[in-house]
Amino acid sequence: MIWETWKKGFDAWENATAKYLEVVLSSPLVLEPAGRMLTMVARAKVAQDDFFSNAWHAVGLPSRRDQERLMHAVNQLNSRVLDAEEDLAEQKPKSRRSK
Repeated sequence: MIWETWKKGFDAWENATAKYLEVVLSSPLVLEPAGRMLTMVARAKVAQDDFFSNAWHAVGLPSRRDQERLMHAVNQLNSRVLDAEEDLAEQKPKSRRSK
């Protein structure tokens, strides 16, 4: 009984709050400042990333981008080596048969 009363009250509060928040959050008075704030945060993140990248380079260490490029190159080389090994494995039995 207490649970049912509480549940009805909660449902009523949730419906009223949802209607209110839908109006408030779709208002340009909320959306425009929120958009500007999000833009500022994104620019600050880019500036922070650039700062740390430059700091890593100043110390002589690779940045994350450098590490990702290097890892991509290593993966490409590994793939080529595996392909070459497969080609050699396929050619070995053929050369033995021809002898």
